[in-house]
Amino acid sequence: MSAIVEKWNEIKVLVESLELDVHKNANGNSSAGVRARRGLRQLKNGAAELVKLTIAEEKARKES
Repeated sequence: MSAIVEKWNEIKVLVESLELDVHKNANGNSSAGVRARRGLRQLKNGAAELVKLTIAEEKARKES
């Protein structure tokens, strides 16, 4: 499996795991808010990594 697909799957799992904490935080659970924000930062970094992977893949294809 390509690195792009693997990173995408990691991001999807992270989003699914964040859902419960986001709902708990919306209902007033501040600890869940801390966990949700931490997860959102991980999501941001993961998305940036995915962008870098896709750009590198496109460059590699053009050079071939």
